[in-house]
Amino acid sequence: MSDAHDAARAYLKVHAQYRPVDATFMGVGGHDHQLPPAGPGSIEAELAALAALRGELGQVEAPATPAARIDARMLDAQLTTVMAEQRRAPRQRNPAWYTGEAAFGVVSLLLPGHAGEAQDTRDALRVRLEAIPAFLAHGRTHLHGRARPEDVAERARREARATAHLLTSGLPKHPLWDDSLRLPAARAARALLSFSEDLAGPDAPVACGEEHLDLLMRVTHALPFGPREALERATEAFERLTHELEARAARLPGDLPWTEHLARLEQLSPEPERMLSTYRNLHDQALDAARPLLTPAADYGLDFRFLPEWAEGTGDLYFLFYRSPAPLRPGDGSVYWVTPPGADQAAYLRANNCSFVKLVHAVHHGSIGHHTHNARARAADSVLARVAGTDCASGIALLGAGTMVEGWACYAEDLLAEAPGFYTPAEELLLLQFERRNAASCIVDIRMHLGEWTLDEARAFYRDRAHFAPARVWAETTRNAMFPASRLMYWLGTETIKALRAELNLDPKTFHDALLAHGHAPATVVADELRAAFPPGASR
Repeated sequence: MSDAHDAARAYLKVHAQYRPVDATFMGVGGHDHQLPPAGPGSIEAELAALAALRGELGQVEAPATPAARIDARMLDAQLTTVMAEQRRAPRQRNPAWYTGEAAFGVVSLLLPGHAGEAQDTRDALRVRLEAIPAFLAHGRTHLHGRARPEDVAERARREARATAHLLTSGLPKHPLWDDSLRLPAARAARALLSFSEDLAGPDAPVACGEEHLDLLMRVTHALPFGPREALERATEAFERLTHELEARAARLPGDLPWTEHLARLEQLSPEPERMLSTYRNLHDQALDAARPLLTPAADYGLDFRFLPEWAEGTGDLYFLFYRSPAPLRPGDGSVYWVTPPGADQAAYLRANNCSFVKLVHAVHHGSIGHHTHNARARAADSVLARVAGTDCASGIALLGAGTMVEGWACYAEDLLAEAPGFYTPAEELLLLQFERRNAASCIVDIRMHLGEWTLDEARAFYRDRAHFAPARVWAETTRNAMFPASRLMYWLGTETIKALRAELNLDPKTFHDALLAHGHAPATVVADELRAAFPPGASR
């Protein structure tokens, strides 16, 4: 290894070896037929491989370029993070890890962005299906007699049932289906259902503890403070935003509370037959409105389609509307899934009201949000920043990228408030509520993992104070429990970007294009590079 980029590439080889489903989503060739190693000694083997890689870092040249510094910092943080996680709570002892990897080992090969000849992909799919029963059997061995949060086990049960449904009812409707898949799909489905029925065990608390949470914040996310300060900041912001929502609502016609203004937005929906065109039009409008503020990714397509028939019934899986294209083989465009109308049309229209489609689908995920950021990341000079934000089986590939990945997408929602007329006054209330909701998620993430709140207390806060949709609360808190420091990154990432913009005082397009050019690196790491590139007092 001669430099930080070589070291980063060496890490990705190890990452792909132990997380081959991630490799498929990244576009790393040679792993599409594999599921993760989960046999006896797999935890120890991975730790040994990571320790050997860390031992070789002493031979790497000191980084002299921004991209090399980013790779060096991200690699050091990633090695520290994964080794700490595998010693504290190995993923092989999480039942939902098995169901997530089994599900998305399959789904990753079914998505339209997957590159490769159909027969090669079908062969890889068959081999992965054949591997699922043994993979789950190894899971039983790792899980036997071990305590784990009951809600995490329940998530695994739901995922196992949803994946079994996919394999028996959905997969035969996919263009890749042929008779060679019938028997392995049936065996895999039976193994998943059996796994779901065999997850009884002692319950365990969800808190990872202050020491580990501090490591995730200061090392993984490269934040300059730990959980106590972050909790204080988020709590103050939550109360401030509550008062601001009340004050802004009082200035709108009707003398209505802010919650009623937002409820009325839910009644404004496109006709079902115009749903796809509404998504497309709002995406295009956001791209156009943002042009004075940054350079959008207009040269990489985003095709809005209804969720295909083969994917129906995957609601309990991490099946995203928008999934980042494989950065190492992105093709010339990607797909954005839109839920088709169901039996309950009123509920469907509320969930797809015009304002929610605009803020969440067209801006946060599409247009200048994840869509543009992912395009810029694929061209980044840093090896790790090109791939770190890849959506994988249960989250992004490298957690440390999250303050930039989600921080930018949330910031992008607010950014378009600077485009005259893009949002209505009521939609600006919704923006504030989204910010307030992210501060609430930061509070829950920290208080839960400090051991100050139980899952039930976290759920009561989400429901009664943060005004989360009741149907979302269980899944949200279970995700909080499984992935410490994965929800605080939204609000803290956005705050980092906002503070950096105010500090550098660049013109908007210069700032945003420079920020996005560094790809999926932690927001504070990118901030350090922008400070070096635009020092105080330099000519603007």
